[in-house]
Amino acid sequence: MINRRNFLLGSGIVSGVALMGLLPSLFPRKAIAQAQAEKFEVTLSDEQWHQRLSDAQYYILREAGTEPPYSSPLNDEHRPGEFACAGCKLPLFSSETKFNSHTGWPSFWQPLPNAALTSRDTSFGMVRDEVHCRRCGGHLGHVFDDGPKPTGLRYCMNGLAMTFTPKAT
Repeated sequence: MINRRNFLLGSGIVSGVALMGLLPSLFPRKAIAQAQAEKFEVTLSDEQWHQRLSDAQYYILREAGTEPPYSSPLNDEHRPGEFACAGCKLPLFSSETKFNSHTGWPSFWQPLPNAALTSRDTSFGMVRDEVHCRRCGGHLGHVFDDGPKPTGLRYCMNGLAMTFTPKAT
């Protein structure tokens, strides 16, 4: 039954969902700001990044965006191999540390040595640890402390921020 209370409640929920969908485009957080604060081995102009990356990859790697859950083919990649940064090709994760977190994004319990950096992310009223590529500063995702042993960490990565190379057999 539609009454004033149910109408207002429903309208508020719909408005909230719509606003959440608009927040990333209204308040983009450029990963490039992180890159400007630090010196990275791979430093390109904004135009060069646009030429190197697809629009979706640029949004994730350079503007700290997030892909929709369960949208990346890498989420279902289970072959032995290596996951690398889509921006600079630095190897980031081994398939040996990948696990199914049931979150909709490729997840790992540990990056390769000297591959990833973290920084504090306080966007959207949350405090999280953002994961960046050590070589180019590209945004990869976030790390959480609810992962499996042996580290207890969950590196929740955007599939579009990475490429996969199967291990040669």
